[in-house]
Amino acid sequence: MKKYAKHLKRAKELGAKEAKIISAKSVVTAGWVRLKCQFGCDGYGKALTCPPNSPTPEQTRKVLQDYKHVLLIHGEEHSDIRGIVSVLEKEIFLDGFYKAFAMAAGPCDLCAECSEYCRHTEKARPSMEACGIDVYETVRANGYPLKVVNTEDEAGNYYGIVLIE
Repeated sequence: MKKYAKHLKRAKELGAKEAKIISAKSVVTAGWVRLKCQFGCDGYGKALTCPPNSPTPEQTRKVLQDYKHVLLIHGEEHSDIRGIVSVLEKEIFLDGFYKAFAMAAGPCDLCAECSEYCRHTEKARPSMEACGIDVYETVRANGYPLKVVNTEDEAGNYYGIVLIE
């Protein structure tokens, strides 16, 4: 889509391997995803961007209905997905897409420990999985690779999104 060409180019300038516009309807939410956070991630309950503080899958599903398009960012192991999507969110907002909202990958690492109030509201965003998004199904349905990494030698793929309009 031409109206997002600038943002796709900017995503790559910021360090994304790839970026594309996808339909908001192709973003899959599932209740089991938060269980993986609760019973598999040592960040559960420690960050304001993680469950139980992040939106539930039901809330995310409802929010997604307010959007038609999503900018999907594909990064590699050392890509700063949180940094990329937070910059893009601001730039997309300033370009007139006032509903822009970003979601990152993994637990927030901006501070060693969260305080009662976020000290980095300009950068801190919940991860897709913290909001109940089935990242595997979503990115695979949109043509990107994602598989379980079985060894420390394997390179991972990381993703973030910016809900646009």
